[in-house]
Amino acid sequence: MLNMHPSPPNSPQLVDTLRRPLRDLRISVTDRCNFRCPYCMPKHIFGPDHVFMERPQLLTFEEIERLARIAAGLGVTKLRLTGGEPLLRRQIDKLVGMLARVPGIQDLTLTTNGAALTPELANALQAAGLKRITISLDALDDATFGAMNDAGFTVARVLQAIEAAAQAGLLPVKVNMVVQRSVNAHSIVPMARHFRGSGHILRYIEYMDVGTTNGWKLAEVVPAAEIVRLLDAEFGIEPAGRNYTGEVAERWRYRDGSGEVGIISSVTQPFCGDCTRARISADGRLYTCLFAAEGHDLRTLMRAGADDAHIQRELAQIWARRTDRYSEMRSRETIPLHKVEMSFIGG
Repeated sequence: MLNMHPSPPNSPQLVDTLRRPLRDLRISVTDRCNFRCPYCMPKHIFGPDHVFMERPQLLTFEEIERLARIAAGLGVTKLRLTGGEPLLRRQIDKLVGMLARVPGIQDLTLTTNGAALTPELANALQAAGLKRITISLDALDDATFGAMNDAGFTVARVLQAIEAAAQAGLLPVKVNMVVQRSVNAHSIVPMARHFRGSGHILRYIEYMDVGTTNGWKLAEVVPAAEIVRLLDAEFGIEPAGRNYTGEVAERWRYRDGSGEVGIISSVTQPFCGDCTRARISADGRLYTCLFAAEGHDLRTLMRAGADDAHIQRELAQIWARRTDRYSEMRSRETIPLHKVEMSFIGG
């Protein structure tokens, strides 16, 4: 007889075909964004005529909480809210409060561009149970940052958001910088100089071939090794150990003790071998890789009346069949393949 009750939090050891457990779930709450970063949502594709999801297509907060609870029963301990831009979803602090109460979830965080993060919202998110926050900032000068966000937002606005997050206790604040050689590579050292000693953790991200609309070229990637050489020559850095298995960023610390930086090197130093992340799109599709072409429709299952045990079995079967290791297999042949857009499932 089938067990019609979901498993208790974190009881099974669910692994995929490469023995990778499911530990992290990234949940997109909207496909909309107020930025038009060329590496993610280029304006010529996501322009005024682009059709975004209507409200009925989005998962409700109750559906998101339900999937999080079911995933926790399969071993998920960390949730990250993404978009699009998650702060565009109304009453996002209410959702945070719901997810903070899910048994088994040890870490609840959110990634944002910061443009909508006021001190009031930062405090509300922290009070609701958000543990940490990651804010994107690709340069410190408005000319470069303007080219990167392509929506008229200023550096000052994002710096104010970082300060609001810190004052609210969403610590440590992580600052993500996507590095594109012809656009903002000159900002690598100035960004480090600005955040060094601040307590915030700057993380450099190699420009990735996510989706099919960002015009990705390998020549635009600044390899992690090059970033390390630049930082070491300027400040002196040394390797720092991992905080946990499956951590995406390689950690480096300043030799003088003034903090650390991280480098996410999906292109030149892939970390597929211990990837523990799954992603749910805003319309309820489960993706087992950032570079996946297709997702698995969980929203239809839920709205058709499937009980928790049915959905949990489906999720477990999807993960157990998982073979993804795109970044380890990246080649001239794989780059043009259809892939889900990053704005649809978050980073």
